[in-house]
Amino acid sequence: MQRYKCIITYDGSGFSGYQVQPNKRTVQSVLEAVLAKMHKGNPIKVLGSGRTDAGVHAKGQVIHFDSPLLIPEERWETALNSMLPEDISVRSVMKVESSFHARFDAVGKEYRYVLHLSAQRDPFQRNYACRYPYPLNLEDMQAASKYFLGSHDFTSFCSAKTEVADKIRTIEAIDFMIEDDHLTLRFVGDGFLYNMVRILVGTLLAVGSGDFLPEDMPVILEKKDRRVAGKTAPANGLYLWEVFYE
Repeated sequence: MQRYKCIITYDGSGFSGYQVQPNKRTVQSVLEAVLAKMHKGNPIKVLGSGRTDAGVHAKGQVIHFDSPLLIPEERWETALNSMLPEDISVRSVMKVESSFHARFDAVGKEYRYVLHLSAQRDPFQRNYACRYPYPLNLEDMQAASKYFLGSHDFTSFCSAKTEVADKIRTIEAIDFMIEDDHLTLRFVGDGFLYNMVRILVGTLLAVGSGDFLPEDMPVILEKKDRRVAGKTAPANGLYLWEVFYE
């Protein structure tokens, strides 16, 4: 039995998230269905680096699975992509040790959130960027983002549905990238809580629109109360960009 690590990319628009759910189309269920066909109906469990919600995209999600098939490493990518739907693509496949785990061996992740800063709606971007047609004070947003760097308890910035008890995470970088009428927020950290990036974005947008001051951020962190932070930004602008390993 050989373990394989795959980097996959997917358009989250047509999925009810990554994780298997009853009677719903998910990334994991589609992958497992394809692998079952390749293994003559035998179920093959796929484990990912983490979940993504409905509508959230991935450029660099990482999964692993075990297989007894004697397929050369370089042919796995072609074999999988020939059977997968067009909204999922396998970017790479490599053999790894049986001890490798896509989730527990990850040491960090990069997420990006794309905003379309235009007064005009663009139907071709509705699934891939969050349209925000209002004025933004980018200097205040950048000043506010600096308060999130380092290690903090991000209870105020995660969903009440978050299951983990330890809500301390370390954010290494928050970058603002502007190109034409798009603003992309880049977040790099050792891990992110459920809805954490989307709530951080929603809060930074509230700063940019004047609803919060940059110096309000330490107070919001300290209160450890989801109700005091900004709204959760829509799913369609979020991308799991890369997962880091030792």
